[in-house]
Amino acid sequence: MPVSHRRRLGAKHLILIALLALLGSAGTFAAVTGSASAHPDSSPRVTFPTDSHDHAGPSPADFTDIRRARPDAPPPRNQASASTGTFTTRCGRNENGHRNPDNFIVTPGVTNGAHHLHDYVGNRSTDAFSTDASLRAAGTTCAQGDKSAYFWPVLRLTGQNGDENGGEKESRDGNTGRVLTPDSASLTFRGNPAAKVGAMPPGLRVITGDAKAFTNGPGNARARWGCTGVAGRHLTDAYPLCPGDSKVVRQLDFPSCWDGRNTDSGDHRAHIVFPDARTGRCAGGFRPVPQLRMELTYSVPRQPAFAVDSFPEQLRKPVTDHADFANVMPERLMDTAVRCINSGRRCG
Repeated sequence: MPVSHRRRLGAKHLILIALLALLGSAGTFAAVTGSASAHPDSSPRVTFPTDSHDHAGPSPADFTDIRRARPDAPPPRNQASASTGTFTTRCGRNENGHRNPDNFIVTPGVTNGAHHLHDYVGNRSTDAFSTDASLRAAGTTCAQGDKSAYFWPVLRLTGQNGDENGGEKESRDGNTGRVLTPDSASLTFRGNPAAKVGAMPPGLRVITGDAKAFTNGPGNARARWGCTGVAGRHLTDAYPLCPGDSKVVRQLDFPSCWDGRNTDSGDHRAHIVFPDARTGRCAGGFRPVPQLRMELTYSVPRQPAFAVDSFPEQLRKPVTDHADFANVMPERLMDTAVRCINSGRRCG
């Protein structure tokens, strides 16, 4: 057989092998993700090949026009014994750029334990090595002496590089883009639709959402994504594309039924849980305390060009959004908050 003919056959053979390898490995490029449908409780589905673990994420399928979202489920009705007031603590929006990739609640004493960057407001000293004592000794960005630690993963513009003031150009864990400071950060403690609330104990640790919900499943996913000016519609498993001059909203509600004994637990969840979604009542053995609601707003492009920081394997999915809180309010301020909430007033 002539050499030129053997070379042509060899080239065809190599092409065939490459095609078979590509087809055979296609499954390795698909990832199971929370559905980008409008309904937060939709089942996971397989999305684009760009969701491989080599990709920092997110994928175009992770974005949905907020106007396609289903209406929110109605909240529980207030009963005669409801606590309907609110107390807002004013802590700024992290104008001072307090950020680090630590989490002293989940990974105490571990630098970069979160593997993604957090925004902090409130306590000025919060880092991997924070303790009750160090937090009490530090300053705060909050009014009225509230030294509590409030934090959440940063939101970035994925198509723009940052700098040392606006965040890392590329984090050590693959989260890229310019860090956005929220346009506003509202921290409001609310009541319970079925009962009066009692005071949170000093040192209480509370988390909401699941930073690993993409791989763990959506059971603990709690963040709701919405838009200003679009009431009653939110998403859990998709980033919202907002109309006009509307801003993106991250709404994070915290659990508020405390076991009455522990300020933390092994999984950081068992000591304080969510009330019943239909009635608002706390389960037996738990008592209602003020429920923290964080609302963060951002000005972002009307296109899939933003994402929260995440663990590398979580691909910056919206379902992984979460937040953390440690109560370091002076007891007299917590008592003021409880009185406001139980009497139906709006204070702060």
